Amino acid sequence: MRWTSYRSTTDGREHAALLHDGELLALDRPLLAALHDDTPLDGWAEHARARPWERLPAETTPLLAPVPDPPSVRDFMAFENHVVTSHAAFGAEVSPVWYEQPVFYFSNPAAILGPEDEVSMAPGTARWDFELEVAAVVGRTGTDVHPDRAEEHVAGYVVLCDWSARDLQATETAVGLGPAKGKDTATSLGPWLVTPDELEPHRKGRGYDLRMSASVNGLPYSDGTWADLSWSFAEMLSYASRGTRVRPGDIIGSGTVGTGCILELGLTHGEAAFPWLRPGDEVTLEIEQLGAIRSLIKSSAAPVPLR
Repeated sequence: MRWTSYRSTTDGREHAALLHDGELLALDRPLLAALHDDTPLDGWAEHARARPWERLPAETTPLLAPVPDPPSVRDFMAFENHVVTSHAAFGAEVSPVWYEQPVFYFSNPAAILGPEDEVSMAPGTARWDFELEVAAVVGRTGTDVHPDRAEEHVAGYVVLCDWSARDLQATETAVGLGPAKGKDTATSLGPWLVTPDELEPHRKGRGYDLRMSASVNGLPYSDGTWADLSWSFAEMLSYASRGTRVRPGDIIGSGTVGTGCILELGLTHGEAAFPWLRPGDEVTLEIEQLGAIRSLIKSSAAPVPLR
């Protein structure tokens, strides 16, 4: 199944919709509300096919993020090839802690954008970057979830872009906290929440044998595979639930795939070959089976002085 969300012109409200034969078959409620219900997504799919609240053409309907207002966003760093390459470019070694446990930071659930929304740069940044990621959307509540059962808590997977202000990130993390404003402005999700059964034929390693790619203004930048995950989503979700709850709609990001950001590419091949993003750039991030995010970069607002 492929699910998304849109805002209906009929009632002005957010609705979940199932993609079916080129049409969006809507529910009478948001996707987050459907995930909170005891009815599984395949039950909602039967309902949408039999009694759609509204039918719309998929190609011309503007889409929201599948979950526009997630309860939380945890973004991990689970691709070793990205971690090693980016650290080496800085002349640093990867902490042994990374190999002992998955690590994440909390991102901003109030900054979620849809798959074709324009993206404004963070105020004050001169080093605006994309990060090509895949994310799991949690489908049901769990606490101290065992890794062997963690995939049962995944409703589906989406393309995620963790937009990053690298200069702001470097400044604030030097204090020992963050990233905060370096990652606070925008996270793009979409276009589809694809249920795990759709991806099962592609399972490989700790992920799926699905290509992840990025381009800027039509020029190829990134090329990786989901199968390269060093920490599986089952392990990430299990760790996220340790001593707390994961809830329906929570976002679990993979972190950047190898070659999946300008920071890594620029440090490895030079900023002349891979310059930082500028207003007017068009960025496309795509994962096989999940679809693509297409974003036009807009200028930033001027930062408001604090003192």
